[in-house]
Amino acid sequence: MTRLLIIGLGGFLGAIARYGLSSAIGARTTSAIPWGTLGVNVLGCFLLGALMGYSRERPVDSELQFFLRVGILGAFTTFSTLGYETVELFSTGRLREGLVSLFGNLLLGGLAVVAGEWLARWQFS
Repeated sequence: MTRLLIIGLGGFLGAIARYGLSSAIGARTTSAIPWGTLGVNVLGCFLLGALMGYSRERPVDSELQFFLRVGILGAFTTFSTLGYETVELFSTGRLREGLVSLFGNLLLGGLAVVAGEWLARWQFS
């Protein structure tokens, strides 16, 4: 039960952070590409990679891992919104923007995890 509460609190904080950052990024662009979703997903992937790298070099309490990985970062990144926005772009004839969004999230997200892990391992080894 305690672990569920820890994850729930992290999820609450991550969802609020995602909404705030995604909205702030989205308010600064007029493009059809959902840059807010891309921004939070890439940042979340980078932070997850950094946490991975750090935890490989230094012990991290398992409850803190659940709070950060599953709670905060799980709610901060948003695969379902990516899927929704991509289908919405495709269905309104904006194929190019949909492809940029879809593959940008996947490619940049993967690279961000690798970069975050590498940076943390380099910093804390």
